[in-house]
Amino acid sequence: MPPQLLDGCGRKIDYLRISVTDRCDLRCIYCMAEHMQFLPRQQVLTLEEIERIARLLVSQGIRKIRLTGGEPLVRPGIVGLCERIAALPGLRELVMTSNGSQLGKLAHPLAQAGVKRLNISLDTLDPRRFRSITRTGELGRVLRGLEVARSAGFAAIKLNTVVMHGRNADEVPALVDFAIAQGLDISFIEEMPLGEVGRSRAESYCSSAWVRERIAERYSLIDSAEQSGGPARYVRVSGHPDTRIGFISPISQHFCDTCNRVRMTAEGRLLLCLGHEDALDLRGLLRRYPSDDAPVLDAVRQALLGKPASHVFGGGDVQVVRFMNVSGG
Repeated sequence: MPPQLLDGCGRKIDYLRISVTDRCDLRCIYCMAEHMQFLPRQQVLTLEEIERIARLLVSQGIRKIRLTGGEPLVRPGIVGLCERIAALPGLRELVMTSNGSQLGKLAHPLAQAGVKRLNISLDTLDPRRFRSITRTGELGRVLRGLEVARSAGFAAIKLNTVVMHGRNADEVPALVDFAIAQGLDISFIEEMPLGEVGRSRAESYCSSAWVRERIAERYSLIDSAEQSGGPARYVRVSGHPDTRIGFISPISQHFCDTCNRVRMTAEGRLLLCLGHEDALDLRGLLRRYPSDDAPVLDAVRQALLGKPASHVFGGGDVQVVRFMNVSGG
């Protein structure tokens, strides 16, 4: 039998999300505070340490790795890191989540390095709203990056939208129209209560059920059992075979019983669950045992036995003080 990582609930862990940096060129209102204090660079894992963790965990049964941030494409050396991770024996696919701002120059190198699929954040099609939600961003730059990415040869590109009442909820139909016109998948995400972002999330919370109802007013939706290896539940759109619509519902519809993933933060904390602070200090282990992998792997296996059975998000305000850019988007 090939190696497997199992948690204390018997769930098979084969998906690792790695935050390569907590830094970002945007300041999205659901992800971070307006004036962020980023990690000192010496506290962030080196590229070599990230690669080592990827290699070790792939050897133990991780089959999918997603690189995240912050914004992963602002990390110097990211293309080379992708190339080395994508080449690891046993890894099924390397994927990435990006805000799209750097894809104009990096989409083709990423595809050539072995990144198979991209998720691109797109919360609005209105330039003024985009600036309001991201605080600093330019919608045109992201849309140009999306066009370059579509020409780069990725196996799939998916749009991600965090839906918020009072911000972009009224654009749900237009965003579906856009995804269909582009022949792309799109996932709608319930905002998670991570970090104090200077406003009440309870006032803007928008459930997946509400989003689905708005889409169903325009399109005939067909339930699907398809999986992408993550938490999204998908539907198909009648008459539009090139587009799937996903719903990621951490507040209204927990998906913990099928959880197959862990996250590594930019400073090397292995988060066992996004909704808890339980974590293993991998950075300390890597630096304590620079040439001995056994203690690192033993610690990972032991930590997984304590992976929580479920997260505890509700519809209210901050429940985990860690920001999303630190957790890995």
